[in-house]
Amino acid sequence: MNVVITPAMVGQVVVSGLLAGALYSMVALGLALIFGVMRVINVAHGTLLTMGAYTTFWWFRLLGVNPYLSLLVSMPVMFVVGIGLQRAMVRRVVNAPELSSLLLTFGISIALVNGLQLAFTSDLRTVEFLTGAFVVGGVALSKSRLVAFGFALVITLGAYWFLQATRFGKAIRATSQSPMVAMVCGVNVERVHLYTFGIASALAAAGGSLVAIMFAIQPEMGQVYTFKSFLVIVLGGAGNYPGALLGGMLLGLIEQLSSLFLTTQLSEAVAYVLLVLVLLVRPTGLLGGRAT
Repeated sequence: MNVVITPAMVGQVVVSGLLAGALYSMVALGLALIFGVMRVINVAHGTLLTMGAYTTFWWFRLLGVNPYLSLLVSMPVMFVVGIGLQRAMVRRVVNAPELSSLLLTFGISIALVNGLQLAFTSDLRTVEFLTGAFVVGGVALSKSRLVAFGFALVITLGAYWFLQATRFGKAIRATSQSPMVAMVCGVNVERVHLYTFGIASALAAAGGSLVAIMFAIQPEMGQVYTFKSFLVIVLGGAGNYPGALLGGMLLGLIEQLSSLFLTTQLSEAVAYVLLVLVLLVRPTGLLGGRAT
C-alpha cells in the first residue's frame, strides 16, 4: 500500500533527526578528541556510554534521583574511570600503530561488557521519566528527546568553548596539531593525554545518561553508538571538532529521512552505505581533518 508523504511528516522526521543529531555530536566529540590528540582508535567508547547509562538507571532506581541530575554523578565518575584506563593501559599504545589501539580498546570493551552482564544481566532496563510529547504546529516533540537535545547542545558547545578559550583547551589543540612542538612550548603532553581521555569518557557518560531516559538499556547497546560516533567523525573529518557537530546533525537527519522514504530493512543499511561513500568520495570528511 502506497503511503502519501505529507509536509507535516517530513517536518516531523527533520525535527526528530536534529534532536537525535545533537546527542550523536556530543558522544562523537569525545571520540574525535581521543583520536585527534592521541591517534588512538577507542572502540570502547560506546561501552563507556553504557556505563554512564547504568549509573543513571541505578541512581534513579535505588535513590529516586532525578535522572538529569545524575549527569553530575555519571560524568565525574566516568572521567575518573577514563583517567584510570588511560593511565593503566591506553597510554601504552599512544604513538603506536593504530591497529594496536584498536585491538587494545576492543579487548577493554569486551571485558567491560562482560562485567556489566555479570553484574546486571542482559535484561532490558528503563528509566520511566518525563514521558509524553509537546505538539507544536502539527509536529510532536518528545519531551525526553527535547530535554536531551538541550543538554547535549549545551554540553557540546561548552566543550567546544573549553577547547577554544581556556589555557588547557589550547594545550589540547596544540598537542593535537603537533605533540613535539607543544612539548617544546612547555605543554605537559602526557598530562594532556590523561585528561583528554577523561574528558572524552565524561562526554560518553553524558550521552549514556541521556539515552537511558529515552530508550531501554542493556550491556551491549554501546556498540551501536561506537559505530555511529565513528561515522560522525568520518563525516565531519577525523580530529575536526566542529566537524563532529555537523556530522552528528547530518547523521540524525539522514537516519530519520531514510526511515520515511525507505523500508525498515533498507533504512538500517543507509548509515553503512553512507560511511563507504564518504570514504570513497571525500575521505578527509566534509570539513577536512584536524581543524583547530
